[in-house]
Amino acid sequence: MSLLARPAIASLAARAMQRLTALADRRIASSLLGRYPEYPGNTRELTVPTAAGPARAVVYLPGTGTAPAPPVHVNFHGGGYVLPPIQLDDPLCRFLAAEAGVAVVNVDYAVAPQHPFPAPPRQAYEIVRWVAGHGAEHGWDGDRLTVGGQSAGGGLAAAVARQALEAKDGEAPSIALQVLHYPPLDLATDARDKRAAIAKPMLRPWMADVFDSAYVPDPRRRTDPLVSPAHPSDTADLTGIAPAFVVTAEYDLLRAEGVRYADRLREAGALLDHYDVPGADHGYDQKDAETARDVYALIAAHVRRATTPGPGNTPRENQS
Repeated sequence: MSLLARPAIASLAARAMQRLTALADRRIASSLLGRYPEYPGNTRELTVPTAAGPARAVVYLPGTGTAPAPPVHVNFHGGGYVLPPIQLDDPLCRFLAAEAGVAVVNVDYAVAPQHPFPAPPRQAYEIVRWVAGHGAEHGWDGDRLTVGGQSAGGGLAAAVARQALEAKDGEAPSIALQVLHYPPLDLATDARDKRAAIAKPMLRPWMADVFDSAYVPDPRRRTDPLVSPAHPSDTADLTGIAPAFVVTAEYDLLRAEGVRYADRLREAGALLDHYDVPGADHGYDQKDAETARDVYALIAAHVRRATTPGPGNTPRENQS
């Protein structure tokens, strides 16, 4: 076992990464704020009460000319369930608000090691339920709701959809679409047993050691369906789960598990589309603005169709 895979050491390393990346993220965010200037953004902040503590969120409102109560999209950022770079999703959120005509709730959720599993997916589900139930107070239509996220945020979006499918209390939010953008969906398989199409992908095994051990310290819990729905051990029937748009990246170490989960969703009749971004690695959209624009446009089109009532609004599957 790698030293970084030991929970105590992974926790220390994760906390150090949080401190070290805070300044770097601010520098990156300052450049991202200038991306897509045609979508300037109209934002406000709110706080969502949850059992894991209050969660800050930034709401991106669509432009003028949209309905008084637009649909709502809940976005969960990436960061290996450890890093909290909410501001790095600013270009995506501005783009979706404008192009999909939705209010985007960008969530600053609880991260590990301060809040290990199952706190993040449980909190994410609470947040989505809250967003669905409080639209009248905040200016969106909670009955027309989609969820999504990039990297770890995509894993959380998948976990939210799974909890909604399995809810027994009759109060599950109605999710019109789950957008899973290069998500980690199999933490039970060691990263050293995963293969990328290039020799040096962006994600490395040592990163997985830190992220996975800080997030789920007990390896036996990493087969939990809220952590690893793409692992072979999860054989539950997913019929009725929210429709999904899955985006993978050709060179990503996580591509294979994204493809496996897309196949599983297809078998359940829940896959609307799977797009594999050619020539791209994990987190490509932080550096490649034009490829990101193309993929964001696909996401926006799916979100718009999913939240627009009427026939002919279901996108046809187009696996690449």
